[in-house]
Amino acid sequence: MVVIPLMSGWIYATWDASFLRMIYPLIIHLPLILLMSVLTKKPWWAAVSVLTAYLCCQLRRWLALFVVALASGGHVMQNVVELAVTLPLLALLLRFAAPSIRRLADHSIKLKLVFGVIPTVYYVFDYATVVYTGILTSGRPVVVEFMPFVCCGAYLAFLLYYVAEEERRNRLQQLQNSLGMQVTQAVREIDALRQSQKQASAYRHDLRHHLQYLAGCMAEGQTERAQSYISGICAEIEAQKVQWYCENETANLILSAFAQRASRDGISLNAAVTLPPFLLISDSDLCVLLSNALENALHACQNLPAVETAPVISVEGYEQDSRLFLQVANPCAEPVRFENGVPISSRPGHGLGVQSICAIVKRYGGVCSFSANNGIFLLRLSL
Repeated sequence: MVVIPLMSGWIYATWDASFLRMIYPLIIHLPLILLMSVLTKKPWWAAVSVLTAYLCCQLRRWLALFVVALASGGHVMQNVVELAVTLPLLALLLRFAAPSIRRLADHSIKLKLVFGVIPTVYYVFDYATVVYTGILTSGRPVVVEFMPFVCCGAYLAFLLYYVAEEERRNRLQQLQNSLGMQVTQAVREIDALRQSQKQASAYRHDLRHHLQYLAGCMAEGQTERAQSYISGICAEIEAQKVQWYCENETANLILSAFAQRASRDGISLNAAVTLPPFLLISDSDLCVLLSNALENALHACQNLPAVETAPVISVEGYEQDSRLFLQVANPCAEPVRFENGVPISSRPGHGLGVQSICAIVKRYGGVCSFSANNGIFLLRLSL
């Protein structure tokens, strides 16, 4: 690094400043790019960094021009002011701008190239029109309007890239929510199966006692008591198995799990679902749709004031002409606020389920509607 300023001083003393400016890219910028490429192992980012630093020189130049304009100074004053503001301006850039720009080094090459468009074009423009030719001072319209055109083009390119990245981020967020919902549902199903297995083990363990009791009833001629006892045991066993709603296994597991949760809270779940074993929609997306819809319905019923009759969640689902139709209705006590036809929640952490439903319906080119009338919230979707 010491060689570079020594070489610059020797050239300045031997020839003149104009010649030094013309070969400045070869003796300063190119060695800096090569050195940073070796140190960071990121040649693209090294080039963008050097070109961005060159662009930032405009800040001190404009500050100097502003001071010169106020003080009616000349070229010497401009050089003095530029030297005076260099270190303070560098400290400000290192303190506030450098950390954010440094984080871009870990992003994709595409983003680095988008970020480096304006510094690169300005670098070429400055040397082509000021250092080597002096075309900029000629006042030609093409030259004067070139940089605004570049700024406009760079802005549009960055806007398109930002929109694409935002859509990709939203898709990843939806995928994360979907996976989280699947994991939650899988944990519930495992817990239900584990509980069923424990209950079955208990029945096997107590089978000898049941048989002894039944034998005693039969020996004493108490057949009705024995039949009642058998009916009670059968009812307990029946309550532990997964209910069969339709031919689709995923829908069965989800509906059965939520039916058990609803039953524990004193809520009835009525399902009229006729779905085939295989649907055009994936099992994971079906899991997210049903789980989110039933989760929201369950929460709404849990927030209802105490009443004599149990709240009822109604679920209807069928396939027709290769399209899935689903409807979930549940009572709701609080007024539902809508925004663009979609219910919104003011509570933190809520509302993600509705967003996931809308995202899946949109991805399959379907339609969905939400409504709340006469204390009944209704979700309908077709995809």
